[in-house]
Amino acid sequence: MEINELTTAEALVWRAFPKGEPVDFREAAAENAADGADWGPERTIRASVLRALLLSTPQDGEIPRLRLSGARITGHLNLMYAVVDHPLHLRYCHFDESPDLYGTRLRQLNLRGSVLPSVNLASTRIDGPLRMTRCRVRGPVRLAGAEVAGALFLDDAELTTSDPSVPVLQLHQAALGDGFAAPGLRVRGEVLLDGAKVGGSVNLEGAELSNPGGHALRAQSLEVQADIRARRLRAEGGIDLRGARVPGRLDLNWSRLSNPGGMALRASSCVIGELWLFRSEPLDGTLHLRRSRIDVLGFEPEVTPGKVLFNNLTYTALTPHEPAERRLPLLERDGDGYVPYAYEQLAAAYRHVGDEGAARRVQLAKQRRHRATLPWLGRVWGHLQDTTVGYGFRPLRAAVWLLSLLAAGSIAYALHHPLPLKPDEAPHFNPVFYTLDLLLPVISFGQEGAFAPTGGYQFLSYALILTGWILATTVIAGVSRSVTRQ
Repeated sequence: MEINELTTAEALVWRAFPKGEPVDFREAAAENAADGADWGPERTIRASVLRALLLSTPQDGEIPRLRLSGARITGHLNLMYAVVDHPLHLRYCHFDESPDLYGTRLRQLNLRGSVLPSVNLASTRIDGPLRMTRCRVRGPVRLAGAEVAGALFLDDAELTTSDPSVPVLQLHQAALGDGFAAPGLRVRGEVLLDGAKVGGSVNLEGAELSNPGGHALRAQSLEVQADIRARRLRAEGGIDLRGARVPGRLDLNWSRLSNPGGMALRASSCVIGELWLFRSEPLDGTLHLRRSRIDVLGFEPEVTPGKVLFNNLTYTALTPHEPAERRLPLLERDGDGYVPYAYEQLAAAYRHVGDEGAARRVQLAKQRRHRATLPWLGRVWGHLQDTTVGYGFRPLRAAVWLLSLLAAGSIAYALHHPLPLKPDEAPHFNPVFYTLDLLLPVISFGQEGAFAPTGGYQFLSYALILTGWILATTVIAGVSRSVTRQ
């Protein structure tokens, strides 16, 4: 392309490119690129001119760089499979048509503040960062399979789409070397990060993701080298992180996650250092953490008022420290029904901080929940264990029962001595030790076999013997359970 074929604006850009000089057509720094459709020829650049410029051979001794701001770019900028050896800055520009950079090799790309119908950067390789800060895109941003050596910046960007079936931000299988920075990002549609690899952190603080009835964020098998920082995130639609690897923290403090009737947050089969939901609004939807491994799980009970799925969830510490009575209702809302493992994990978390009393209360609640799943005979036996010794977690109850029965029997037989079977050989009658002989099934004081009560007192002896066996059996069962647990 010859320079005499160019408009005045295009010639200005053409001459500035070899020296890397900036060209800024903006009349004011606060100018809105959304009004670019009304910009005149004095700031209009054809896409074909930019293509010819970027693919031209640089002059000797110069370091070319395209630094263009505030331009209206008309036509289709097609750089598919091209190798562009120069940094490309198209800041605060208005694109009439969607640029196509599929499979392009770039040194650097800066689209800060630009307005685009959509953009195709799939399978692109960028040796530096990709900056799309404050961009407004009215269609899909395709970055599937892209390799960005630096970071991806989408802070304060606004992405929308007219087709809700197509994810508006497509980052699946992408590789970002230095992180994904998108605080204040606003998206109307699905954000897709399945299989993406992020060398640093993901920053979604203050972001607004809206895709009601679908996925606001889908990031299955996402690998992050540091943290996911998403404080004050507002998400309408499900967040799906199943299979994700986050060695640092997943920080959702002060957030609002809403997906009525569905999964508000699914982080199943994940490996996460710390999951924080402190001071967040109550989840409107299910919290799904099955089969995940989390070192520190942090949330107040009020954050999860609905259904949860905790089967095979493993965690070391649970914060903040709350009484067991405030944590137990959460396990009763498990969508899988009675999940013994969830109770064991909660009890282990209390033991981890030395709260043995809370751990015992959790174990007792587990046995009571299990009792409801048994046939009627098992439920009767369970009620007996619960009433007498609290399934072994209330050992003092057995002592209270024994002392009460010992007192009742001793008084009854002190007022009415049973007759000796062999008067000449019978020992001196002692109502206390006689009652102990009836209550304790193994120990013998020689009283029970020497005397025989009659009438109602005989039935009392039968009742004491039966009660003694029940108490002994439940105590042994409780002690065995306690020893096995330790």
